[in-house]
Amino acid sequence: MDYEVAPRRVPALAGGLAGAALLAVAASPRYAVGLASPVDTRLSAGTGRAWWTLLAIGMVATLAALCLTRWWPYLLLAGGLLGVPGLLTTIAPASYAGGAAVPLVLVATLAAAQSLARAGAAGWGAAVAGTAVGAQLFGAAQVGAGWLLANPGLPGWHLGLTAVGLAGAAVAVWAYPRGDVPVPARWRYLAAGTLAAGVGAVPAVLTEQRTARILAVSENALFRHGSVMVAAVGLAVLVTGVLLAALAGAWALAGGLTAATVQVGVVAPMILAVYALAFHHPLRWAAALAGVVLGAVAAASRWRVQLAAGGAVLCAVVLVIAYAATTGMPEKVVDQQRVVPAGLLLVLLAATATALAGGTLPVLARQGAAPAVLGPVVAVLVAGGGQALEATYLRDGVAESSYLAPVHHVTTSAVLLLVAAGAIGGLKLAEVLAARRAERRMTELVRRQATEAERNRLARPIHDGVLQVLALVQRHGPELGGRGVELARLAGAQEVALRALITSEGPPEANGSSSRSTADLRSLLAELATPTVEFAEPAAPVTLPAHAAREVRDAVAAALDNVRRHAGPAACAWVLVEDEPDAVLVTVRDNGCGIADGRLAQAAADGRLGVAQSMRGRIADLGGTTTINSRPGDGTEVEFRVPR
Repeated sequence: MDYEVAPRRVPALAGGLAGAALLAVAASPRYAVGLASPVDTRLSAGTGRAWWTLLAIGMVATLAALCLTRWWPYLLLAGGLLGVPGLLTTIAPASYAGGAAVPLVLVATLAAAQSLARAGAAGWGAAVAGTAVGAQLFGAAQVGAGWLLANPGLPGWHLGLTAVGLAGAAVAVWAYPRGDVPVPARWRYLAAGTLAAGVGAVPAVLTEQRTARILAVSENALFRHGSVMVAAVGLAVLVTGVLLAALAGAWALAGGLTAATVQVGVVAPMILAVYALAFHHPLRWAAALAGVVLGAVAAASRWRVQLAAGGAVLCAVVLVIAYAATTGMPEKVVDQQRVVPAGLLLVLLAATATALAGGTLPVLARQGAAPAVLGPVVAVLVAGGGQALEATYLRDGVAESSYLAPVHHVTTSAVLLLVAAGAIGGLKLAEVLAARRAERRMTELVRRQATEAERNRLARPIHDGVLQVLALVQRHGPELGGRGVELARLAGAQEVALRALITSEGPPEANGSSSRSTADLRSLLAELATPTVEFAEPAAPVTLPAHAAREVRDAVAAALDNVRRHAGPAACAWVLVEDEPDAVLVTVRDNGCGIADGRLAQAAADGRLGVAQSMRGRIADLGGTTTINSRPGDGTEVEFRVPR
């Protein structure tokens, strides 16, 4: 865990926790049943002018917040102040103010988490992002089972949490008077977040009449089977959320689905735990708060992925056991007021949701995906997924009207939690693979830059010295008579080769076409045949990448040149080519005078690099090995081994 927090990170942490407190208030309205959702996709939505006004306010507020993420402390303070009228009155103006408050606070809280991750405190950023989710679960636990017993202390909790939120926002504004470090606002982030805030229009567009035409059924059939309409709207919202997440990018899609899956998965067991503790306010609040704190600690640790995945698997196992222990009727936990199991379950669920949602932030921040935009997008995914799942709560083909209907299907929640555990693991694995790929690309870039720098360094002395001498020999060689003409020709050829070498843009393997082409090593070695060199080759072609085959040919040529110059005038050479499944072996033997002990080391020290570079260097660049065996008076054997 990142225990050392720089002075600049403290205000960001305070602001993030302040935003979580305000989100807890938003998720716990005074009169609510079940778990509240930041996105309204009810079938009754979109029927009045006031509702459309609220939808427009939410979209404008979200767009403004995403454009002004640099000024997240001011957004947080503005959102907190806009939410104050809703604590005092329920008239329309207060509702309009609340419609702008939630998007501002949500985006600002995730922007604070992103700021921490960008400042090097990824663990603290993950804790803040996870707490933003856990705080909403804590807010739902504050409401409790509103249909059983109203919570008279809820307004006091709201005022206290709002005061904490405003105080934290004030600290952040004081620390960032000119805003945070700016982050480029990509158009796809702005589009995805803004459209997500307007997804509440889906129920208004997908009316019963239109749905009946799409499904080729009568409206009366939809009226008699209300779960079909619920499923249609839920699936439409879910598909919209997936498309918006994909618009934000592949990493945003993966992270958004992971965070949304765990939130949908905990709905049914959260209802079970909260309703079982309906008459135990202090215990319910303490259990929810303890779960959020434990989840935030897990998200801040280095083992956040392992802890989150393990918690999700443990939750799934507990739910399956609870289902079996109650003989398929988990509502017994509510009817019999099983306080201790319900309290432990609430702690475990809140901790898992907090840790798993927070664990996605470091991955997304490092990959360039803006976590701030995922607030509205994940809210859409959660709303659509929960509504689609609600349509599966059937008994004998009929939707249940009980508030505890989701509780009967906790095994479905167990499956979703297992999926979330696999998703967070897969997200981490994808990050590791992406990091390795980036490291390889960086290594290749550094190698190319080093090669270019070395080539430029050598080009100057070669151009000023060697090339001038070769040009002089080429020009005046014929005047020497005898072998002067041949000397001039060789000098001209070497001048051309050197100029090509120092002006080439990179090694042959850097060229895509060269790396894909192959060559038969036998045909290249045949060019080296002389009356004193005998070849033994396989009947089948010996194929290698074209560049590798040329390098092997040049290494063999260097070995044969050494035979001609050092083995004696009567020496003969034999070249043996062996094609093995995993490598190609080329052996050059001669019957010359051999190599004296220490001769190769002395030659390298004197600057004669025929063996060190022309032979060993070429094969080493191909990942192969060169072995030289020689004794004075007993000839020399050079073996080149090149892996495939």
